[in-house]
Amino acid sequence: MSATLAIILAIFLLFLLAIVLAVAETAFLRMSRVKAMALEDQGAKGAGRLAKMLERPERAINAVTLLALAAQIVTANLLGIVLSDFKGAWVVVLGVVLNVVVFFVFAEAAPKTWAVQHADRAALRTSGFLWFLVHFPPLRWIVRGLLAFVNWILPGKGLKQGPFVTEEEIRQMADAAAEEASIESGERELIHSIFEFGDTVVREVMLPRPDMIAVEADATVDEGIALSIDAGKSRIPAFDDTTDNIVGLVFLKDLVARSSAGEGSEVVRQSLRPAHFVPESKRVAELLREMQTEKFHMAIVVDEYGGTSGLVTMEDLLEEIVGEITDEYDEDEPQVERLGEGTLRVPGRTPIDEVNELLDVELPQDEWDTVGGLVFNTLGHVPSEGECCIVNGLEFCAERVQGRRIVSVLIRPADVSAEAQVG
Repeated sequence: MSATLAIILAIFLLFLLAIVLAVAETAFLRMSRVKAMALEDQGAKGAGRLAKMLERPERAINAVTLLALAAQIVTANLLGIVLSDFKGAWVVVLGVVLNVVVFFVFAEAAPKTWAVQHADRAALRTSGFLWFLVHFPPLRWIVRGLLAFVNWILPGKGLKQGPFVTEEEIRQMADAAAEEASIESGERELIHSIFEFGDTVVREVMLPRPDMIAVEADATVDEGIALSIDAGKSRIPAFDDTTDNIVGLVFLKDLVARSSAGEGSEVVRQSLRPAHFVPESKRVAELLREMQTEKFHMAIVVDEYGGTSGLVTMEDLLEEIVGEITDEYDEDEPQVERLGEGTLRVPGRTPIDEVNELLDVELPQDEWDTVGGLVFNTLGHVPSEGECCIVNGLEFCAERVQGRRIVSVLIRPADVSAEAQVG
């Protein structure tokens, strides 16, 4: 009888261990390293251990999983030993109920549900227990040995380290947090912008050459000052003959100093500073690091033939993360106007991905980056004002055209008959 009592006591203790393991595993999986570090800054007990373990979360998860599996198997076997003294079909039914129903409800579903509802508290309370499991030598050796065996029998398909959270998962977590009002919608947009920033190239954010304000290198200092002030620029490129041949940058403060010294009639060329040139395909994240390291705020963008495509400033790069930056000297020009009946008016320079997000569509952008480029290339010629084309069920009409530039475009749902006619 004493042996039976000892087995029942062991079953009870293993049952309690399974409950603790279920809570610890669920809470740990719902905890992020960033959240653990924030709790540590707030002085929460155990948060430091959590943050440390979340640097290598697979160690804690593997230890908990192995121990939970062992607890379930041993419990089932011990229960079978206790019930073996009884006869009848009801014994089998009782064993199934105790092993499956009771274990599932009280050692799995209930503790894991509580851990989901109180993730932070559960993670902090079980951090010491997890820390012990991760650093308990016998368990650590067994886990490593089993994983090494798996990697040996499944070469190339074994268990590897990370990444444990992908970019898409972080985006989805940000969306879910915004829906639950855990973060502001602006914070959600900032998270998405940071990921998009890493994939953006200079060509997508640059000021195109037709919109550049530049001064001839042989213009006078006073002419350069007037041009800079009229444009509201503190620095502008200088060129020889055409803007395809940028020879340097001119700072307004240098010109003003020379004009004050009585050199207003001298040429701008003598005040040139070196210009930085970057290819269209350079990633904006790399360029921003270069600007910070080498301390420059403007770069000239060149195409594959060495011609000038445009220019990009540090402000242009930062706007890709935080949105439009304006001051009292910037003209307030709406980027997108909703005109009713599903019609949008957008500048020709509006990025395609912005329109895709606004209208929840997938417009092609392999060969062009802007709405103007889409219209121009779809038509195959410089459009006249009012000329339209249809792409992916949307009608794009060139509302304003200046020279060879499409200034503004109207976007609206395509008429079915018109779409059939174009097709």
